[in-house]
Amino acid sequence: MMNDLEHLLPEHRPEAMRSNEERIRSIRVDRWIGYARADAILARMRELVIYPPHDRMPALLLYGATGMGKTKILRKFLREHPPSFDNRAGITRMQLVSMQMPPEPDERSFWSELLDALDSPMNNGHTSLQMRRTARDLLRFVDAKVLIVDELHALLAGTHRQQEILLNALRLLASDLKLPLILAGTTDAKRALMTDRQLADRFEAMELPPWHNDDSYARLLASFLCVLPLRRRSELVVPAVRKALLEHTQGITVRIVRAIENLAVDAIRSGRECIDQQGLSALASFPPLLSMEDRSSALA
Repeated sequence: MMNDLEHLLPEHRPEAMRSNEERIRSIRVDRWIGYARADAILARMRELVIYPPHDRMPALLLYGATGMGKTKILRKFLREHPPSFDNRAGITRMQLVSMQMPPEPDERSFWSELLDALDSPMNNGHTSLQMRRTARDLLRFVDAKVLIVDELHALLAGTHRQQEILLNALRLLASDLKLPLILAGTTDAKRALMTDRQLADRFEAMELPPWHNDDSYARLLASFLCVLPLRRRSELVVPAVRKALLEHTQGITVRIVRAIENLAVDAIRSGRECIDQQGLSALASFPPLLSMEDRSSALA
């Protein structure tokens, strides 16, 4: 039977021999599927970790539509650089410090989120100035190399004055600590950053655009062929199948992944054991993501 599983990577072939329910659980496990654009972004992020101190430290803005996989790339990057305990110094080193822009983007909330990321929550009695000083001291103490701020577009929920204050805070951290910044968010994150041209000039912008029916998209689908524990080779890269999947998901990564997972589960339960053109008819029976409901209604 193993000879019939040559479409799978060797390490995934034993999974295909398990029970249906075990295989379905395996399909639904969160997994990293690499692709060229993500690899290029990760490579640039790794360069920032080892960038020497400089008067104008480089910075990166990662932006794209919701569901394109920005946070997944950041989590992959964080897994590559976990905190480590320095036995000789008796302290925890954190090369990467990662936080989210708070949903109510005021100065106290910003410093509070950063201090939480540094495992040093503050009580309500501390002033913004005290919180800022503590955060800067701790970033030095843990020997931070990069500061990551996700959900940057939340900055636009604040007043113009609050936006100015928080962008100034980011510039202060970058300049004072010689710390590269990695910011991530939707296209609105780019608009938020552009309100401070001096800060924006430091940033390289890397976009995660929706997928198109090209070689990169075909390679992404081919990657799924190698890891999904189905007992027959799927037809994901067949032109008609990949086009139908792209049209159904509008090229949004999270929708593509969810659709493939659902189709793989259906292939197991139906006994077909592969994703093929016949199985695509099941797409219409899956509950749509909320972001797809208007489009589904229009097509009905």
